[in-house]
Amino acid sequence: MRFLRSEISLVVFAAASLIFSGCSSKKYFEPAQVFSASGAASSYGGEIIDQSRDGATLKSGHYISKKGISSINLGEGYRFLSENGNYVLASNPKGSLKIIKKSTGKTLRTVPMTVPIVAASIKNGIIAYILNDNTFGIYSVVSDKKLFENKSEITYAIDTRAATPMYIDNLVVLPMLDGKLIVVDKNDPENATIIYLSSEPAFNNVIYLSRLGDTMVAATPRKLITIGTEGQNELRANISDVALLNGYIYLFTKEGEIIKLDTALNEKAKKKFKFAHFSASTAVNGKVYGLDQQGSLIVLNSTLTKYKIYDIGEVKTPVYISGDKLYKDGKIIHLSKLGYE
Repeated sequence: MRFLRSEISLVVFAAASLIFSGCSSKKYFEPAQVFSASGAASSYGGEIIDQSRDGATLKSGHYISKKGISSINLGEGYRFLSENGNYVLASNPKGSLKIIKKSTGKTLRTVPMTVPIVAASIKNGIIAYILNDNTFGIYSVVSDKKLFENKSEITYAIDTRAATPMYIDNLVVLPMLDGKLIVVDKNDPENATIIYLSSEPAFNNVIYLSRLGDTMVAATPRKLITIGTEGQNELRANISDVALLNGYIYLFTKEGEIIKLDTALNEKAKKKFKFAHFSASTAVNGKVYGLDQQGSLIVLNSTLTKYKIYDIGEVKTPVYISGDKLYKDGKIIHLSKLGYE
């Protein structure tokens, strides 16, 4: 019995040694020169506790959207999902969908869902939603009822960067958790079109969905696709994020690459920052921005030929980028004040 215990101890020690040696060998992005971004920073005093593609929730109960910091309080336990000109959508872990009127800041109603909500968006009084069991549906604010609800294949692990449903005229494009886009006509929701992006067994949800002119751009953690008048194009990569600027797609990879692509996914430029792990990124006002987890904010020109790196501190809590503002640790980094030369 003593021999057996000794053997077990040796096995545990060996396993622990492997784990710790693996951790200690992790490589980090270490730029040769960094600059201070203090001149581009201001304070707003908030603390981000949750983020979605369309915004971030603050500890105070307020939220940050693409329009900036809102004075509306979502209520205890609720997180921000999305908004339009009239309404704010929020959810809690129990699956309640809260609809808040922006004009009054008051709750219009709370809609019970069977399970927690991953993503939702609203346009013209129609809410498209996706639940974390891969149920999707359409709800009417005016009639206070679900117009349609169905369920896609069960998925057991997802990337937290879930994309938000998108509207194209009468169509609703739902970015599902199992690597599909489901296109529904809100006037005839029973007849849906399915677009398959990827069939990975896990972490295969759609993490990005947007439009570039007449072209739809979507991504899972392993594949980028474009769908337009010239057909569908695909590119496999380990994707951290996607941004659009002036008719081009900027792909941020887990290998520290920033790749400029056209809508046919032809590579136009590429820059690699060895061991960089992007936690936030954007492309706005002719510049491209990538924030490494260790706190290096890389600012590039649109052709990726020039860049400058700023130190804004290690990313330990969620950050959110809205337009040309980066919200981090109670501060706003005004990106427009940072150059690449």
